[in-house]
Amino acid sequence: MARPKMLKLREVLEEIEMSRAAFYRMRARGKAPKLIKLPNGQLRCRRTDLDAWWASFEEAA
Repeated sequence: MARPKMLKLREVLEEIEMSRAAFYRMRARGKAPKLIKLPNGQLRCRRTDLDAWWASFEEAA
């Protein structure tokens, strides 16, 4: 079974066209895509989680 595609935080920010500060404010409000913290402290986002986050905006519109 293949592991899911994991995006670096930088890649997520580029795709959603948002600054790091704005992303962390959104994350504090619980509105950001789900992130995974690795043992080394880096953050990753599953491609499927980011796609689901995008889809939630389509449903709301």
